[in-house]
Amino acid sequence: MSLLVVGLSHRSAPVSVLERAALEPQARGKLLQDAVSAEPAAEAAVLSTCNRVELYADVDKFHAGVAELSTLLAQHSGVDLEELTPYLYVHYEDRAVHHLFSVACGLDSMVVGEGQILGQIKDALAVAQEQHTAGRLLNDLFQQALRVGKRAHSETGIDKAGQSLVTFGLEQLAAGSPVNEWARGKRALVIGAGSMSSLAATTLARAGVAELVIVNRTVGRAERLAAALADEGEDGVVARALPIERVGAELAAADVVVSCTGATGLVLTTDAVEDALRGRGSALAALDLAMPRDIDIAVHRLDRVRLVDIESLAEAEADAPMAGDVDAVRGIVAQEVAAFGAAQRAATITPTVVALRTMAADVVANEMARLEGRLHGMDDKQRAEVTQTVRRVVDKLLHAPTVRVKQLAGEPGGAGYADALRELFDLDPQAVAAVSNPEQERQ
Repeated sequence: MSLLVVGLSHRSAPVSVLERAALEPQARGKLLQDAVSAEPAAEAAVLSTCNRVELYADVDKFHAGVAELSTLLAQHSGVDLEELTPYLYVHYEDRAVHHLFSVACGLDSMVVGEGQILGQIKDALAVAQEQHTAGRLLNDLFQQALRVGKRAHSETGIDKAGQSLVTFGLEQLAAGSPVNEWARGKRALVIGAGSMSSLAATTLARAGVAELVIVNRTVGRAERLAAALADEGEDGVVARALPIERVGAELAAADVVVSCTGATGLVLTTDAVEDALRGRGSALAALDLAMPRDIDIAVHRLDRVRLVDIESLAEAEADAPMAGDVDAVRGIVAQEVAAFGAAQRAATITPTVVALRTMAADVVANEMARLEGRLHGMDDKQRAEVTQTVRRVVDKLLHAPTVRVKQLAGEPGGAGYADALRELFDLDPQAVAAVSNPEQERQ
């Protein structure tokens, strides 16, 4: 197995680069075709979402594969390779499997545990299959990733982790009061329209805020979120969408602000918050769910401002249930990576075992033909009994070593057993290569 992934995500790149690197649906097919046309890659699949662009490939050369996949990502995204390279990450073999399984479970998502990524992985596999760029390795990998993600959601509470983070943040702002009582009648400002911001806006709407204003660089996304919030809460909520340039004016009228934009710089500076507080007597509650932070940490020194951020939430005991679920999912991922690696290593021996049994069958057929030339008096029943006996002897002789070699091949470092088997029985390499993998035929 020579699995390689090269990509970038919200963890490695600023949103400005991610937006430019995002691939249109029609561009993904062309990228896949170019990837398998390149010398190092035999298979390819691309996972492209609003928060990540990743190219997976089965390669025969690591360094050449990294160079080729990086170049292809730059060419098809429109971002110069020199600019893109600092934000790219590379995972190889088991680490690449571990990465995709973690992504499938939501561990690498901006909202930990979100389930939307499973649909995106399913779509990525479907596109690769349509383009005929997914062979046995990537078919197995992506299908197993989907199963691992579903297992994580069914066996743990990981899908509630993001909700726990937002809810706990609001509880900290409420300072001991029930969130529903604290939020009722307030005017809330949500900065950003991504997964975490959407979750925070929905939670505030259900908690009973009187008005919600969503500001975002892309107004269309904010408008879609505002429209979706209309039915939330007991009596619905007044929700408006505005461009990010209006954030200062809206902050001046807000009682609570929640920010999670994925920006690399500060969205709200101390001066901006001071300006918003000027001329008003009410306090401001601020929840910063971004990493890196959106709101200047110095804001907490201002009078009439209560600031809660990711760093302070991570230190709180109430975050422990989320940490427990995350640890449980990490354990599932580790188990599944080990199982997948063992299965892939064991699968590499199959063509050799099939070739060995084919050679044995040919030997039996040739010997039976030679025997028939000597014993002309055998009838059909005798011939069948002799043939069956010879085949049974050969099968018994081959059974134990072929079963054992499959077991050994599934263990770490077991890749050499296929070579040893070919050498011991003097198997023709071309005969081994010609053996079709039954799993691949079913794709």
